[in-house]
Amino acid sequence: MAVKFAGTMNAINRGLDATKPDKGADMIEDWEAALAELDTPGAKGILRDLGSLRKQLEKDTPDADRVHALLHRLGTATTKIAGKADKSQDKLKALGEALTEAGEDAPDEEEDVAAAAAPKRARKKA
Repeated sequence: MAVKFAGTMNAINRGLDATKPDKGADMIEDWEAALAELDTPGAKGILRDLGSLRKQLEKDTPDADRVHALLHRLGTATTKIAGKADKSQDKLKALGEALTEAGEDAPDEEEDVAAAAAPKRARKKA
């Protein structure tokens, strides 16, 4: 299991954009195999999301927005499940936090500073 942590954390630290999609799909298959035997609340949801992420990475053109959403959701779920793990709690928590951050790393769109400074709701009068 330590090899999976190391390989996944190395890919995240290098930048997921630098990881080839087929390599990412291989890592996901390893995690799916490791989690398949786990009988912990939340593991099935993680497996489902891993499957969805693997399918995205196997596409010729993955949907970047979907990938980021899945990474974020996987990160949140992994962080939650970390406290229930018998071993590797710290590694799971670190992995969850890294995945969550990677999912948030590429926002959908640029922040519209002007719109944020003058929201339409604030201008309406009752």
